[in-house]
Amino acid sequence: MKERIALLDDYYKRAFRYADWGSAEFADFTFFSEHHETDEALVADLQGFSAVGLMRERTPFPKHIIEQLPNLKLIVTSGKKNASIDVSAANAQGITVCGTESPGHATAELAFLLVMALSRQLLPLANALQQKNTWQPLMGRDLRGQTLGIVGLGRLGGQLAGFAKAMGMNVIAWSENLSDARCNELDVIRVSREELFTQADTVSIHLRHSARTDGLISANDLSRLGANGYIVNTSRAEIIQSNALRDALDNGVIAGAATDVFEKEPATSADWTITHPQVLATPHIGYCTHETFQVFYQQSLEAFEAFFAGNPIRVIQS
Repeated sequence: MKERIALLDDYYKRAFRYADWGSAEFADFTFFSEHHETDEALVADLQGFSAVGLMRERTPFPKHIIEQLPNLKLIVTSGKKNASIDVSAANAQGITVCGTESPGHATAELAFLLVMALSRQLLPLANALQQKNTWQPLMGRDLRGQTLGIVGLGRLGGQLAGFAKAMGMNVIAWSENLSDARCNELDVIRVSREELFTQADTVSIHLRHSARTDGLISANDLSRLGANGYIVNTSRAEIIQSNALRDALDNGVIAGAATDVFEKEPATSADWTITHPQVLATPHIGYCTHETFQVFYQQSLEAFEAFFAGNPIRVIQS
């Protein structure tokens, strides 16, 4: 009898293109293109499946979901970590959790694209031309000579720093545990939190979401950024205090924002950030490229095959 494997949140039915699912004769794969809006619907649809594939930051897998899936033996997530999976609860139920590699550079590329788009007023100028037949109603700004402030100088923040320096920007960085050694490695200036928001023309967020970073970016930070400043978020929406950001945009405290992440996803126009005229919003496309999805889905298939052959790979520990 073949294993039943579910792949969730396959928006627009693309997953089948990125791996040779038909080669896995040990399993039958079911692709769910619709996001499950309720826990009850998710649990009902997953009854009888022995494994599930997750795209990180889409469907959460907390303890109360895991405990309602008695047939589940394996969870495979894209990426090396997935904070929305309760790995300890899974292990307690005898469920193995495995991951994939994550190229990562696609998100850094998008972050820099958003920095450029804000500075050059790309979206308002394109919309004015296409929708209103208006020629050059706004003026953008050079990136060269501007200061980019990076909050979190890990892998993605470090890649962004390289892009910015190649364009002639000054790069400063801050995070609670940022070291001089890391800054020296990337030729970046380490500053205090207050200095970062005061000196930067644009701030880009590159932190993991946790209890420590929830609501980290406050009204005080945004006020220091100033009326000509921009903020870019490709990490998690919850890192910036939503009300503080909206007030800052409504009252001209900052010039604008770009976000690729939302508190509830898939997001709709019910989320104020999507419709706000000072926000450039993209639909969480940081890691959504052909090349990255090939890695995610091909290595997910490898993980399914390895587990059911008795040799699990890329196991994520609790």
